[in-house]
Amino acid sequence: MIKKITFLLIILINFSTFSQEIVDKKYKLKGRIIDVKTRFPLKSAHILNMSSVIGTVTNRFGEFSITAKKNDIIHISYIGYESIKLTVTNDILNNDKLEIAINPKIVNIEEVKVKSHQLVGVLSIDAKNVPAVTSRRIHIDGIAQTFEIGKPKSPNYESPLAAVFSPLDFWYQKLGKKPKELKKLKKLRRDDQLREIMEQNFNREILLDYLSMSRYELNDLLKDCNHSKRFIKKASDLQIVNAILNCYESQKTSRTGKVKKDIIHLKNDN
Repeated sequence: MIKKITFLLIILINFSTFSQEIVDKKYKLKGRIIDVKTRFPLKSAHILNMSSVIGTVTNRFGEFSITAKKNDIIHISYIGYESIKLTVTNDILNNDKLEIAINPKIVNIEEVKVKSHQLVGVLSIDAKNVPAVTSRRIHIDGIAQTFEIGKPKSPNYESPLAAVFSPLDFWYQKLGKKPKELKKLKKLRRDDQLREIMEQNFNREILLDYLSMSRYELNDLLKDCNHSKRFIKKASDLQIVNAILNCYESQKTSRTGKVKKDIIHLKNDN
């Protein structure tokens, strides 16, 4: 009886291991990205496996090849088109002629109001009537971030109560509970292919998925890290990745007193 039970357990363990190997088996996912209406191939579309954090771009025929396994999430994006995400299934992996058609993005042009400033020709008076731009940032390697006008913003840690309720302290706690997500962001900025993709992305979709944040939460985090509205709006996704990681590491350094070697200083912040 004991021998039968042992034999049965061995079979079940082997079957479980074999099943897991099938699930974890990696394939070369090949396909083609085209325009949904014209059926023209889209060159240089971005293909990112969000599960394994590897990426590639389509060739001039709209073709791509990327390593994937079942249940991986593939993010597909192209400038001027709606981004899509698809879950890898057995049908997708077994399809040698995978063709993905994406839709052009519809952009709603918002009404723009232009305000004029009445100038009288007297410098001392006109200077008061024209609002100063204080959001532009400057950065010099080796020197803390500063603003062109006014003194640098910094959290108020004069009292324990202020430290407890610091917004940045809250975000450090939030990000500190996401080691896997932070590791993926670090991988995004290390890999040359991924860096190139993220330098051309400005939609924040990948970052929001990795961090499980809303766009408003991400903007709040960047504001708490003393980044200007202009930077938050204009920066590429790669610059945002650097900003988040540098802010997190800086906060971590202020707590532990240790300096991380992999902190990359932001450039072209203005």
